[in-house]
Amino acid sequence: MLTVEPARRRRPSEGKLAIALAGGGPLGAFYEIGALHALSEAIEGRELTDFDVYVGVSSGSLVAAGLANGFDTTALGATFIHDQSTLFPFSPALLLQPAFAEYLRGLARLPRALTSIVRQYLRDPLGSGWQAGIGALGRVVPMFSSAGHTDDFRQLRSKLFVVATNLNTGESINFGSPGYDRVPISRALLASTALPGLYPAVQIGGQHYVDGALIRTMHASLALEAGCDLVICINPLVPFDASRVRSARHANLAQEGLPAVLMQTFRSLIYSRMKVGMATYGARFPAADTILLEPDRHDERLFFVNVFRYADRQRLADHAYQRTRRDLLAQADVLAPLLERRGLRLNVKVLRRRRSFADAARERTRRARQAARRLDHALQRLERVLARPRRAE
Repeated sequence: MLTVEPARRRRPSEGKLAIALAGGGPLGAFYEIGALHALSEAIEGRELTDFDVYVGVSSGSLVAAGLANGFDTTALGATFIHDQSTLFPFSPALLLQPAFAEYLRGLARLPRALTSIVRQYLRDPLGSGWQAGIGALGRVVPMFSSAGHTDDFRQLRSKLFVVATNLNTGESINFGSPGYDRVPISRALLASTALPGLYPAVQIGGQHYVDGALIRTMHASLALEAGCDLVICINPLVPFDASRVRSARHANLAQEGLPAVLMQTFRSLIYSRMKVGMATYGARFPAADTILLEPDRHDERLFFVNVFRYADRQRLADHAYQRTRRDLLAQADVLAPLLERRGLRLNVKVLRRRRSFADAARERTRRARQAARRLDHALQRLERVLARPRRAE
């Protein structure tokens, strides 16, 4: 689903472009990579790695940081989707799965924690014993960290904001902004993706930070406040609309069990906050255009899948890629003039071609290899010319 919010008034365009990526677990990252790849093919005149501002929250911060560092959607797809990257010497699954070994070590502390619970309960069965017991069990939750990519916000050509939440104050912190740009990008990414209950809070400068989506899931206002007049937003998690499902298989979520009910609740909460925030952009930033890409509300394939499932990443990325291509083509008449004002062009022909995410990635990789081979051949010819003995003058 693609929603365009055109500017309420026009001003001389500064041409500042931004991408804002919301969170959504591994599923969110896979969806965003697929959608971004469709955008990179369809929009001509500016590479997605050459935008002015990037904003990332939770898993969206991983993708945003990659773009800000110059890794295009082909490289991101090779790393996160196909496991074929030579850019990063790690498996992306390490960033997207809890440390189960830490859970096993935590089980060794379980008897002591349970003993503490029983003691507290016997002292005050109707008072604070239960809350104290929960605190004791909290010590069993894993505490671990994962090595990230070390980089400096201040050395990026573009502006990058990685949003996390200060656990002790409940405030959003924008790493990359003045006062928070000395923090390594790797630490900021760990903080922004530290979902409470699965990952530990990340300590930075004496403060503890957790998932940035706890306060707001998009934070596109950071790009608008930075002076961008076109912001492309991608939100991978939306609540499911069972009333629009054609089959009766998923017509009643109450019959799907507790996981489906909890997922619908979680999605509805974060979606409502995002909609409230975006509804204010028109009044606060009347000269800016925003484009919001998100799944269809009745998309069963994206709702009935575990957001932490890693195995179906290729299918999910291709699904997002195809849906985004469809939405871009359907609203080409609205998007084309909006892009033209920024010196960009919407390539409708490429949107009408039948292709998959894997086909598109292989095509771009093949072109890059051909260019590398041509450069290599040119260098070899230059070496042969330079190696020839010079004639005496």
